Amino acid sequence: MSSSTSRPLPISQPAPSPWAGEGLWRALFLVLVVILLYAPVLGRLASQFIVDPNYSHGFAIPFFSAYLVWRKRDRLARLERRPSFAGLGVVLGAIGLLFLGSIGAELFLTRISLVLIIVGLILYFWGGAYVRLLIFPLSFLLLMIPPPAIIYNRVVFPLQLISSWFATGALRAIRIVPVLREGNLLILPHCTLEVVEACSGIRSLMSLLAFALGYAYLAERSLIVRTFLGLAMVPVAILSNGTRVVLTALMAHYRGAETVDGVLHPISGVVVFLIAIVSVFALHGVSVWTRRLWRKYGKL
Repeated sequence: MSSSTSRPLPISQPAPSPWAGEGLWRALFLVLVVILLYAPVLGRLASQFIVDPNYSHGFAIPFFSAYLVWRKRDRLARLERRPSFAGLGVVLGAIGLLFLGSIGAELFLTRISLVLIIVGLILYFWGGAYVRLLIFPLSFLLLMIPPPAIIYNRVVFPLQLISSWFATGALRAIRIVPVLREGNLLILPHCTLEVVEACSGIRSLMSLLAFALGYAYLAERSLIVRTFLGLAMVPVAILSNGTRVVLTALMAHYRGAETVDGVLHPISGVVVFLIAIVSVFALHGVSVWTRRLWRKYGKL
């Protein structure tokens, strides 16, 4: 009669979270260092969010990025930590941009360096696998950074002309209000409207782009559909803003020019923007329906 000694089966242990114990304190320490180093940059950026309505959505960007990181916490816990010295180069490059931007009063460089130093620190302490997994939340932070003035000015005026052109064509098509366009001026029978920078559509374009990309990332796995929804925000912003200009022209014609600066004007902006938000869901629905049709009949 033989006897055998039973050995206990090994119990697999869950992978340690990179944010537990030492990893958590290291992450908190790095956050504190970045905040102290970039306090002036963050202060001026927050002030612009408050003062400039074009970028008021910027406050929501870091919170949404943090939420996306939190959603990936289980996948991050399963990754093997492999620190890379390449991250040190990225950190030094970011500090260099911060220095150049500070002495040259170039806000864009200092703000871009903020995102770069976050990427560099993650790469240096945790490794490239973490950066690849967090590529979208990190890239999404770029949407809170206003573009350089030279690019902004080159984009705004063409948008003003496009909105003016669209509004003129729409008003002539409905044949209710006679209108003559001169540049970004709409000459009506009783008044003249100017499509100013605030009515160019750049404000809604920035907010719509951030919303569409965030929504697409959460609701859609197809890179093609995500890209489509992001690119579609350009014509959506133009059409929605042109529609607002048409409504403003109609209010000025029937209710008087004083209504342009009254409460009806901002209300129309909110309504048109909400319609543009609904169009994001509609475009996504159309893309899903088209994909289903392609899968069903594409091979026939």
